[in-house]
Amino acid sequence: MMQSFALPDEHRGLTSAPYPRFSAGEMARRRRALAAVAEEVGVDRVLVYGADRSGSAVQWLTGWPVTREAAVAWGPDEQDSMFVEFANHVPLARELAPDADVQWGRQHPVEAAADELERRGGRSQRVGIIGPLRAQAHAALAARCGEVRSLGSAYTSLRLRKSSEEVAWLRIGAALSDAAITALDENLRSGLTEHEVVDLIERAYVPRGGSTHIHYVGVTSMAEPSRAVPAQYPSTRQVRAGDVLVTEISAAFWGYAGQVLRTFTVEAEPTPLYQQLHDVAEAAFDRVAERLRPGVAPEELVDAAGVIEDAGFTVIDDLVHGYGGGYLPPVLGSRSRPAGPLPDLRLEAGMTVVVQPNVVTPDGRAGVQTGELLLITDAGPQRLHRAAAGLHRVERS
Repeated sequence: MMQSFALPDEHRGLTSAPYPRFSAGEMARRRRALAAVAEEVGVDRVLVYGADRSGSAVQWLTGWPVTREAAVAWGPDEQDSMFVEFANHVPLARELAPDADVQWGRQHPVEAAADELERRGGRSQRVGIIGPLRAQAHAALAARCGEVRSLGSAYTSLRLRKSSEEVAWLRIGAALSDAAITALDENLRSGLTEHEVVDLIERAYVPRGGSTHIHYVGVTSMAEPSRAVPAQYPSTRQVRAGDVLVTEISAAFWGYAGQVLRTFTVEAEPTPLYQQLHDVAEAAFDRVAERLRPGVAPEELVDAAGVIEDAGFTVIDDLVHGYGGGYLPPVLGSRSRPAGPLPDLRLEAGMTVVVQPNVVTPDGRAGVQTGELLLITDAGPQRLHRAAAGLHRVERS
């Protein structure tokens, strides 16, 4: 039996559509935003690229989630020309990107897009690039235009603040991710392998139209811990009574994923160490979350998490990161594990960030996960998830 799935009524039209789409107004907003960036940077046209289901800009601009390769020739007040690598992907690409002229790009979509850009603007034009373009493809583009400039950071800035429609899609991704937490609450037990745990997670959201962005799990003994952080790939290890499971789950709704992190004790109360680790993680989450307001600087968030080091612990992953359309700024570590120089920015309403205090012992043997995706508003942070907070205990007879 499938677990309960909480979704606001106003979003059910999106989940019941054969293929969901953003409104014409939302897509026009994105084109205007890209045109403003192109003018500011000083480029005439843009090549937008994605490969191997990566490169969010293609879907953001056209509606097509990238499969093998896709390259879009974009110009202000011009119809997009999108070239996809496999001919059998063209029919669905035309359905999901109805405003673009979708063509088969054969084995070289970038060269086909570069030819189209040259046809439109000649070899003296300046072309911007968004996406992970390979060196060979970059050379092919450079040979067909006067100057090539990266628009990567400019595109990232366009994704920091979410529109109301994007927030609605993120709420669905959050609900799909929460369904996986419910599945673990209701079905996790000793005897399952980590592979079977992942099966529980995926069966919670795949039948509802969700797809896997990530599902990291880690299982270890609370009495003799040897894993402090979820693993990116599951093992054959069996769950046993007295174990702890730490997990990070992002189920996506057409590219818009939630992110929820929780810790489960299996058929046992938490040991004093794990209770302390989780108490510190919750305190850090609360202190950071309450500071998620427009105008706040990154250093204030790092300072707020100082309770982790004050308790003698550290972190093994980023403490805070932007999310929704990529792994976005601000990316912050803690005092004891910085994530690099603090970015020169201030929080703004409309940003969505993950607060995830992954508190671990200094020897890296024991750790917990807690946290989730939050929306920054003028009134403070707003939860997008509904999964119960706190340390979860599962008990099976």
